[in-house]
Amino acid sequence: MNVPSNLKYSSDHEWCRVEGDIAYVGITDFAQSQLGDIVFVDVPTVGETLAAGEVFGSIEAVKTVSDAFLPVGGEILEFNEAVDADPALVNSDPYGEGWMIKVKMNNPADYDALLDAAAYEALIG
Repeated sequence: MNVPSNLKYSSDHEWCRVEGDIAYVGITDFAQSQLGDIVFVDVPTVGETLAAGEVFGSIEAVKTVSDAFLPVGGEILEFNEAVDADPALVNSDPYGEGWMIKVKMNNPADYDALLDAAAYEALIG
């Protein structure tokens, strides 16, 4: 499993990268491998402000639908149009082109509370 050391992770298998007060969020390589071929990503929360841990959308794979949980609280600014057009990007490039949302963080402590790469690797075994 690919677990980049420059990202933080939630126990719900989302990753988070921060640039200033903007967080990029997606699902981990582990999560996409468990889900299988992703066919649809739904993010109806753009423009809403949510707390860390709340559901921001859903990910539909061939055999299942899974909720996507926000690792940091804030306003959902954007849903990645590339993922909307080609959900398979989440499978092929989960940490790059397959990012899902941009969030304007309202509490940087949320980010600090996330798992580092070593702790996430320990979680997934």
